[in-house]
Amino acid sequence: MPSSFTRKPWKRLLVLVAAAMLPVAAAVTVSQQGAQAVVPATPSGFTLTWSDDFDGASGAGLDTSKWKYDTGPGSSFGTGEIETMTNSTSNVYYDGQSHLVLRALHSGSDPASGWTSGRVETQAATFGAAPGGVVRMESRLQQPDVTTANGAGYWPAFWMLGAPLRSGVTWPKSGEIDIMENINGRPSTFAAMHCGVNPGGPCNESTGITSGERACGGCSTGFHNYAVEIDRSTSPEQVRFYLDGNNFYTISANQVDATTWADAIDHPFFIIYDLAIGGGFPAAFGGGPNASTVSGGKLVIDSVAVYNKGGSAVSGKTIKGPGGKCVDVAGDDTGGDGTAVQLWDCQANAKDQHWTWNGQTLRTLGKCLDIAGGANAAGTKLQLANCNGGGYQNWVAQSDGSMKNPTTNRCMDSPSGATANGTRLQIWDCNGAAAQKFSVV
Repeated sequence: MPSSFTRKPWKRLLVLVAAAMLPVAAAVTVSQQGAQAVVPATPSGFTLTWSDDFDGASGAGLDTSKWKYDTGPGSSFGTGEIETMTNSTSNVYYDGQSHLVLRALHSGSDPASGWTSGRVETQAATFGAAPGGVVRMESRLQQPDVTTANGAGYWPAFWMLGAPLRSGVTWPKSGEIDIMENINGRPSTFAAMHCGVNPGGPCNESTGITSGERACGGCSTGFHNYAVEIDRSTSPEQVRFYLDGNNFYTISANQVDATTWADAIDHPFFIIYDLAIGGGFPAAFGGGPNASTVSGGKLVIDSVAVYNKGGSAVSGKTIKGPGGKCVDVAGDDTGGDGTAVQLWDCQANAKDQHWTWNGQTLRTLGKCLDIAGGANAAGTKLQLANCNGGGYQNWVAQSDGSMKNPTTNRCMDSPSGATANGTRLQIWDCNGAAAQKFSVV
């Protein structure tokens, strides 16, 4: 059977910012010992969409139903960091007090090598604002309990990448939002948005559009709330950053051209936490690690939540297939002629997962579900194409739950019954198997 179409995440690039520290209001902190995870109260007018309070057994590894490890050498991330990210419970674990911990460890005598740490991202890449709506991503966390005396080189972050990265759209076009970054044990936080092209472009990459350094007293010794809101209900649209409920920085759509903004912001995201060591960002503030840098610093995450409100409804129906995944057009609501059709996590606001019947054709983004090249062979891939009235764009729902193309006499099929995100759909001999069960809902 042919291989599936897969999405490959890209890695974030350098964020080099240096600005005078500006105050942000302090908040009451809670000590790490004995603190219990509580998902922040749902803000007025919002609905809780997704959350995690990290309620795992002490020493257990990641809950891979919600999260995935992002492992490998820091040199592969494009940021200059020097650690190796692992899936070891020495680096990524639950502490039994409803916290997820990312811990950086050092071995050997050379401070510039021998570091391991953790980086995780959500399985779902569905967190975004519907047109006319607002999404809020919020996390309660404690920065590593290090200082400028023993924390040189530490680089913890809570951030997001645009879902289009998982379908091969390049960074920074597809967007990045950095909700909390901290470096070198400084009592501060940074926020940023990345967009456009690299280097340079309308978003000044690889620096991005940044808040500069903002004071964050007590953020390494207690838990604080970090949040971002993407607001598509206002004109111009906005991205707003919050620390303990205080809006300390706002980016507006009119700061860049309309295409750059839409490419970077008007789609879902996936969430990332990581604890890097070294790299270009710490280097911009003195560098590290050095001989005084302590091993064992922890990014402690108490809870994370996504809230939504408002937004226009997306028209059409979803087509659910194997694994409960939706029939999806690769990319993000762009749908050019010949774009791959695949399985992906269902997203309530994704236009390219909502289809309408027009006669025997299934349509989204103004185009039709099509058999590539007008071929009859089993294994021929499905795609989105300009509607042409031809028989290779006709689909008939069968009583056994399959979707049949009457011209080829073959059925929509997931190769070998695969359910992974990015599985490219095809036609195959109709056989009634689970790989061919598709329901329009």
